[in-house]
Amino acid sequence: MAVSSKLMFLVFIASSLFIQATLGELVCEDLPTDVCAFAIASSRKRCVLENYMKKRGKTEYQCRTSEVVVDSMSEHIETDKCVQACGADRNMVGISSDALLDPSFTAKLCSLDCYENCPNIVDLYFNLAAGEGVFLPDLCEKQRSNPRRAMVELVSSGAAPGPISVEKVFVDAPAAAPAAFI
Repeated sequence: MAVSSKLMFLVFIASSLFIQATLGELVCEDLPTDVCAFAIASSRKRCVLENYMKKRGKTEYQCRTSEVVVDSMSEHIETDKCVQACGADRNMVGISSDALLDPSFTAKLCSLDCYENCPNIVDLYFNLAAGEGVFLPDLCEKQRSNPRRAMVELVSSGAAPGPISVEKVFVDAPAAAPAAFI
């Protein structure tokens, strides 16, 4: 039974991608929730997983288009390999810098497997870090040489303990991601 469910899911994803490629458009609202986080629509806007309560108190999830524009890519669904290499969570609701405060997440984000091979996720967290007043390449350099010191500096930078405004991060960010990420 589990094998047939997985096969049906793969057929669904493949047919969705084929239809989108044929039509030339990737729309966040058309994506299954399990590939929504870290996807980028044809409009160059990030997809975001949102939750809402149904009438009987059950939480439901949906994929929505955010107002966050990505300069360097479009029509992108992040690979499972990158999600795993970067320590990201496909079930992440919203867009937040909270994960940067987790030393194990930052270690994976700054690992060479992620940092050099997953420009979409690195670009997202580059901008989230910038919104917190942190330059991600410097944080990653410190993370590789002295992880404990990197966390102390991140927290002392004023990194928010809770979610930050998406608009603020991408409107007021001091710089674009380095060209090495593009």
